Amino acid sequence: MRIRVAIFDDNKNIRNSIILMLNTDPELEVVGIYPDARNCVDKLLLSKPDVVLMDIEMPGMNGIEAVRLIKAQMPAVAVIIQTVFEDEEKIFDSLKAGASGYILKNALKNVTLAIKETHSGGSPMTPWVARKVLNMIYHSKEIRAQSTEEYNLSNKEKEVLLLIVNGLSYKMIAAQLNISYETVRGHVKKIYDKLHVASLTEVVAKAIKQRIV
Repeated sequence: MRIRVAIFDDNKNIRNSIILMLNTDPELEVVGIYPDARNCVDKLLLSKPDVVLMDIEMPGMNGIEAVRLIKAQMPAVAVIIQTVFEDEEKIFDSLKAGASGYILKNALKNVTLAIKETHSGGSPMTPWVARKVLNMIYHSKEIRAQSTEEYNLSNKEKEVLLLIVNGLSYKMIAAQLNISYETVRGHVKKIYDKLHVASLTEVVAKAIKQRIV
């Protein structure tokens, strides 16, 4: 089954470039193309994508606001932010809103790989963004390094969390633990609920800073 992709971008040329790129890959199917994020949830309920490519700056509603709405109403849909901005605050706000990845538009040649990685449970980021995220994780004032809070994670959930922190995708975790992909997704959902987080980056940040694993 092909990965269903929706695209939000107010730049027609960029939209067309992305569409051409995705159409060359038989594993991907473009199911929605939108010039703005107004009524984004209604649009996605009709197109039913697995992964959304979201521009961060659009008229009417920016990408960060759209991510919050989408993740609140359609938590199973993965969102990748794509932008020209190398802005730490925007990166962190996007990831806190629930984005699964953050790629720069000058790296769009890697967009097909980013979509597949996200659909497999990964969190794609261009190298510059990844360095910024790691820096934010280790310096965030929102997460206390010496927390002793008990999250009641099961042994299996701790195993899954450790592998997530080590950078493994859902498929790789399933193979490592000899369990199904859907079982991994179930464990991750419980981890999100117990840690009170909304994105993979928040999971990793909290696990590292609070020394959960």
